[in-house]
Order: sequence, then C-alpha cells, then structure tokens
Amino acid sequence: MKHRIVVLGAGYAGAYVAGTLARRLSAADAQITVVNAVPDFVQRLRLHQLAAGQEIAAPQLADVFAGTGIDVRVARVTAVDPVRRVVAVADANGGGDLAYDTLVYALGSRGDGRGVPGVAEHAFDVAARPSALRLRERLDGLEGRGGGSVVVVGDGLTGIETATEIAESRPDLSVSLVARGELGARLSAGARAHLRQVCGRLGVAVVEHTSAEGIEAARVVCADGTVLASDATVWTAGFAVDPIAAAGGLEVTGDGRIVVDRTMRSVSHPEVYAVGDSVHAVGDNGLPLPMSCASAGYTGRQAVEAIVGRLTSRKVANVKLEYPGNHISLGRRDAILQMVDDQALAKPKHMGGRKAARIKAGIVRMSLWATEHPTFGLPKRRHRLAAAPDAAPFAAPDAPAERAAA
Repeated sequence: MKHRIVVLGAGYAGAYVAGTLARRLSAADAQITVVNAVPDFVQRLRLHQLAAGQEIAAPQLADVFAGTGIDVRVARVTAVDPVRRVVAVADANGGGDLAYDTLVYALGSRGDGRGVPGVAEHAFDVAARPSALRLRERLDGLEGRGGGSVVVVGDGLTGIETATEIAESRPDLSVSLVARGELGARLSAGARAHLRQVCGRLGVAVVEHTSAEGIEAARVVCADGTVLASDATVWTAGFAVDPIAAAGGLEVTGDGRIVVDRTMRSVSHPEVYAVGDSVHAVGDNGLPLPMSCASAGYTGRQAVEAIVGRLTSRKVANVKLEYPGNHISLGRRDAILQMVDDQALAKPKHMGGRKAARIKAGIVRMSLWATEHPTFGLPKRRHRLAAAPDAAPFAAPDAPAERAAA
C-alpha cells in the first residue's frame, strides 16, 4: 500500500511542498493528494493589485500539477482528526473523510477584525481572491460615479502596499491610511522618509498614532476621536489562522498556529507537519518567523527535507530558518527593500525607487513560475520509501533512525 501524503492548502507553501515531494519521492511508494478550497493557485502577494484593478493570473491547480501524479481535490477542510489520521472535507458532492499517513498543514491565514465592531459587516480585505474581487467591484463603482473615499486600516506591509497601489491605479479616489504608530515604524529612517515621500506623491493621506475602533457603512471612527468618511474601508490590521488545528487537538499557540520542532513537525502529533502562516516556527535567531511569503519558503523547504529524510531513512537536513527583510511595493514604479539584522531590526541602509520595484516584480514572477513548474529539474531516479518510515515523535535530526541509508 502506498504511503498517503495529504497536503492541506495550495498557497505558496502548500504548492511548493506538494510539487517538491512529487519530484523527490517515488510514485511507486507515495501517493500525494492536495486539498484546496478553490481550483486555482492564488497569488496572495498580488491580491492588492487585483483589488486595484489589475489582471492577475490564477493558474488552475489541475494544470499546475499535471504530469506529477498529484491528485488535486477541490474541497473545504472542515476538521482534522490526528488520532484517527483523517481529514474531513466538504465539496460539491458532499465531502467525507480523507485518510493520511503524513499530513502537511498549510491552510494559511485570513483577515482578522480583532473584535472591532463593524469590520465583518462593512470592511473589505485582500487576504483572499474573492474578497479582493469584491473590493475591486466596489472601487469600480466609485470610479463610475466620479470618485469617492477609501480608508485602509493598518500600516503593516499589506496596508502600505494596498493604499499605495489603489492610489496609483485609481487617482480619482481619495485614499487614507490609518497607522497605529509612526508610518513605517519598523523601517530605517531613510526608508521611512522614502515611504512618506511616496505617499505624498500619490496623495495618500496618513493618519498616524491611532487605531480604528469602529467601522460603519460610510465612515471609520478612530480611537483618538478622528472620524474619516469612507466609501470603501479596507481592513489590513491583522491576520489570523483557522481554528481547525486547535479544534483537532494539535498543540497550538494562543493565536492558533501549530507548534513544531526545528523540522516543522508537530510536537504533539509526529505525522503532522505545518508550514507557512499556519506554523509557529522559531527561526535561527531564536525569534518566531513572521507570517510572510519568505517564511512560507523556508518552512516549506524544511518540511520537505524532514519528510523525505524520514520516509526514506536518510539524514534530515536542516535548512536556514531566517527572515532577511521586507520588500514593500509602492505601486508599480516604486518599492522599498529593507534588510534586517539577526534580531529582526531594520539595518540602516535601504533600497528604494524603480530598481527596488523591478526586484520585487522579479521575485513575484519567479514565485509564480516556480509554482507553475513543479516538475522542473525532475530527477530521473526518485527516492524509494523505507520499509518502516520513522514515526518517533521527538527524534532529533541526527538520530540513528534518520542517518543516511545506503
């Protein structure tokens, strides 16, 4: 019987893990199934562009994984039972249980209103393709009637990218950005100055040192008493993970992310691995990796090394777990590249302007290309699985069971 590997979620992390496992494991021994709620690959890095009115490719997963042997199941995950080793899914046919031997949990994150009144009823977000398209429709309507006001709440990377993208793509709209502290507080002084200059050039009004405490149909009420008229409010002030992992009994942090060891293996259920936004992984600097595309890449690569190593009785390699910096797009013609030190603090220097924008665009294109070509570099001889793959819950990467096999 083949070893059943089920990957939940086909975002950047899940798609990478599934495709790479298909490259490295023999199809004679392993069956890989990807479960995703929608039939296409969503470029989450570019959803603010989609909302702003640009066309963003969404390749079909069936096409992405064609020829890999990966089975794609379009379904919504409703529960995980790590004791029985099954996942409950719901699809057009009603759904059912999907059994696994190894599970990769990559369900990502969603927008989080953090209990602020009115967010669910009146705000838009760019955390998923459907919500980004709803925002796009609203912005189209505002432009159709001659203009309107847009308020972006949250000055993290998503908020900054969304505000500047909308302001550049839709100059007839008035865009405001609500920042809890100083705009770009985590950037270097030079990068903060560059960001402020770009916001001024694009006409983005920045409201600093306050937060939204109420979202209404046509306005945003801030904690300092400021009231902003808003025909479209975009909430980017927080992200949260689905409670499915916690409900299933996996050990999670207070915010619901799965607690793992250095190899992305669940500390409570050794047959489960977590990657991307769903995982609480500690980086090489001793700090938790932030939710980001970069973290998805590092955690995904580590999970692949661990799964391949353990299933084939080879040594589990450790990959770097680091967060090198932030790359923030400011519309299509400007960006900021801010590197950080080993304590995740901004280094003094930064790159800004068109060169930084071209680099960011290149990274995004490369991420899509890599996802669309999972068989690139397919080895002629893939690894066969060991007769009894290691399932010890807390085995160290260099334990005897995981030493390289002849």
